[in-house]
Amino acid sequence: LKKNEIYEAEVTGFTSEGAGVCRISGRAVFVPRALPGERWRVRIVKVTKTAVYGRGEERLTSSPERVAPACPNFGRCGGCDLMHMSYAAELTMKLERVNEAFRRLGGLELRAERIIGSDSVEGYRNKAVYAVGETGEGPAAGFYRPGSHDVVPAPACLLQSEEASACAGAVVAWMCENGLRAWDGKEGVRHVYTRRARDGAAICCVVVGRRLSPALSLSLTAALRAACPKLVGVVECVNASPGNTVLSGQLRTLWGSGTLLDTLCGSEFELSPRAFYQINPPQAERLYQLALDYALPEPGGTALDLYCGAGTISLCLAKRAARVIGAEIVPEAVENARANAARNGVKNAEFICADAADKLTYLSKKKRIDVLVVDPPRSGLDDLMLETMLRSRITKIIYVSCNPSTLAKNLAVLSERYEVRQIVPFDMFPHTANLETIVQLERRQGRR
Repeated sequence: LKKNEIYEAEVTGFTSEGAGVCRISGRAVFVPRALPGERWRVRIVKVTKTAVYGRGEERLTSSPERVAPACPNFGRCGGCDLMHMSYAAELTMKLERVNEAFRRLGGLELRAERIIGSDSVEGYRNKAVYAVGETGEGPAAGFYRPGSHDVVPAPACLLQSEEASACAGAVVAWMCENGLRAWDGKEGVRHVYTRRARDGAAICCVVVGRRLSPALSLSLTAALRAACPKLVGVVECVNASPGNTVLSGQLRTLWGSGTLLDTLCGSEFELSPRAFYQINPPQAERLYQLALDYALPEPGGTALDLYCGAGTISLCLAKRAARVIGAEIVPEAVENARANAARNGVKNAEFICADAADKLTYLSKKKRIDVLVVDPPRSGLDDLMLETMLRSRITKIIYVSCNPSTLAKNLAVLSERYEVRQIVPFDMFPHTANLETIVQLERRQGRR
């Protein structure tokens, strides 16, 4: 196959990112926004030793699962991957993505039989990060075009809350009124970060390259409060670093509160802008409830929650466990977890700032751990952690994963001593290719 050649082909499957897959001259060709069962005229755009990438030039037949995207930016910005298919087809694709990862990457004969869909597929995100960039008509807030730092204006993203869109629009208008520009590598406005609680309260953090003057701070606060009456705090983040970490740098509260209160699974959490928190709360409650049922079907016992963050899963476990120990390597997260436990009157949970593998080694030798809960980052569990888990005497593990690929590879290692009893994917992120999966593992008999 050569670049710019055009072929006619039938799409037979999906990639993990939701692109269609067809076979041309014996090679798998990935075609964005093509659906299984459709025939396309495909232009070859890139050929490598391991993959071939195409572009759909003309759709000759359409899948019954194809729908008209509700957003005019679909295909232009990098926010959504799957708005061209029905939600039923999206759930099917995600379920198969998990099962295909087990088969292809883990070499496992495992299969999830169901996926828990989201009640809301629009406006479900409680956190929005709008990038700010320059266009021919001045500054604009939106999202990056795939593979670039070009901002596609998105004044009303369908996945975000009304409060987030209002704050992003207010910041752009304030920039125009005050002659301010977007980030140019040295100064300017970089991002507008908004987090919304379930009661509508919100906090807005504006990321800038240089600290705002008192006059600009006052005018920014006034603009945001007028656009978003439920705002409870305005925060400035001074981030002049060359990297892509949005909230890297110093935070300064310009008005109101620098944190936001929200309720999840019956517990109240105080959230700083940098705190990790699930972005789809109703789905998170379903996920955590199932994790609790798998971990502790009966009251009592000791649960160890590694990678515990601000303690959201730990406080759920504390409602049924006799004792919960949470471990996290980020000191600020541990302090947040302790404060959240105190705020909710939870006395049977303690939080430790420590490396996960080190803490597991120590506790599994010194104390009886009835269940281990792990919720690692997208990179999954590293080799040391997997080896430590295999050496431990813990009989039950609950693995919460946000990446089917690393989950499959980790389960291939853990299957040496553990048997997978339950697998349930959750669609936490409708219209995107991302999802979460919860797995229950039990130690094989005779494998002490």
